[in-house]
Amino acid sequence: MSVIMYERVGFEGRRPSPFSWRIRYALAHKGIEVEYRPTRFADVDIIKKLSGQHFVPIIVDGPKVVHDSWHIAAYLDQRFSDKPTLLGDDAGRNLNHFVNHWSDTVLSPTVRRLIYPDFIWCLAPEDRDYFRRSREKMLGQTLEAAGADRPRWQADFDAACLPLERHLGEQRFIAGAEPRYGDYIVFSVFQWARLGSPHEVVKPDTALAQWRARMIALFDGLGDRFPAYPLPQRG
Repeated sequence: MSVIMYERVGFEGRRPSPFSWRIRYALAHKGIEVEYRPTRFADVDIIKKLSGQHFVPIIVDGPKVVHDSWHIAAYLDQRFSDKPTLLGDDAGRNLNHFVNHWSDTVLSPTVRRLIYPDFIWCLAPEDRDYFRRSREKMLGQTLEAAGADRPRWQADFDAACLPLERHLGEQRFIAGAEPRYGDYIVFSVFQWARLGSPHEVVKPDTALAQWRARMIALFDGLGDRFPAYPLPQRG
């Protein structure tokens, strides 16, 4: 029996969730057979019934249901220990956990303001009102106002990326010669921006841009399998 993964689906088949991208890459890294089941915000009752909470991704492996991308990655490493490791030994696991926290608390917030005004159009039409209401409540302002000072937010993002640029100038992947889960965590944020906005957030001819291109090309071009911008007529 294959693992089942529930993930967010957006407008015309787009995959807008960065957390789902982490697990898509993790499953490809492991070489695990998987059945994908796309869900929308309106499908929250399905997710709650399965996992007791309302966020995706979740995976179902026989009787076992796991939610939260970090816990899913740890589960996959334990459950499929005969396949290539995602987290490595205890030291590697701890370092990857730090990368997970850093990505969620430092890198991701700088991206939100750069992409939110455009990102809403990547969602299914019936999900856009929920997204706008929930995110504007979180931000305390409209999506458009939150992203209005683009040069400022781009400068914040560039500053957050400086350690990555220096690190990737010395090696091919965050983990070293080959990618591991830390790469998938960080790449998910860049994929979120890349598929969710028409604006390029990465400067060309940088170590970061070269790493992103390598990440997109992994697993037979996994990063390019779903549509992004430009979008059809908004409405």
